[in-house]
Amino acid sequence: MEVKEPALAYAKGKYTIEEYLQMENAASEKHEYYQGEIFAMSGAKIEHNKVTSNLHYALRSKLKGKPCQPFGSDQRIHIEKNTLFTYPDISVVCGDLLTLNDDEYNVLNPSIIFEVASPSTRDYDRGEKFKLYRDIPTLKEYILVNPEAVHIEAFFINDNGNWELVEYKTINLVLFLPTIQISIPLQDIYEGCRVVG
Repeated sequence: MEVKEPALAYAKGKYTIEEYLQMENAASEKHEYYQGEIFAMSGAKIEHNKVTSNLHYALRSKLKGKPCQPFGSDQRIHIEKNTLFTYPDISVVCGDLLTLNDDEYNVLNPSIIFEVASPSTRDYDRGEKFKLYRDIPTLKEYILVNPEAVHIEAFFINDNGNWELVEYKTINLVLFLPTIQISIPLQDIYEGCRVVG
């Protein structure tokens, strides 16, 4: 999904988390929340949706019967340390789902987050948003996928506890996700997309 920058969704300056959740649970559109401000999210382009759908299908197929499960962009993630509520394109949770106050909406413990980065959100996804995501104690991998060119940036925590980057720039490569020990060919991720057709 795309975040409309910097337009706020509502005129009031600051909202509490409780106010945001009350409005969001009744809203027909999705909004992000950060430090009292609420931001509208817009729809995505076709290539973005193709890549997201391909990734989600591959993850569901490869994780079937395993203790990890993928969620799509309707799953809200909350980062307690910095207040962010957001809807990543795909999140993977391993083990038991932990939610805010045991609710049915706000997951606290993703192991992997995928963002399919559009031109309007790429800098935010790679910079400030990744910085916010690193406050999730359970997060081990952050994958940025460009839907308009064959380019994936896979960030992961190495054995020294530092974030490391592996880039994939050719269609014959295979994305490896060490946290869940699965591999996804880039050909599958970009299937049906203009970048490979």
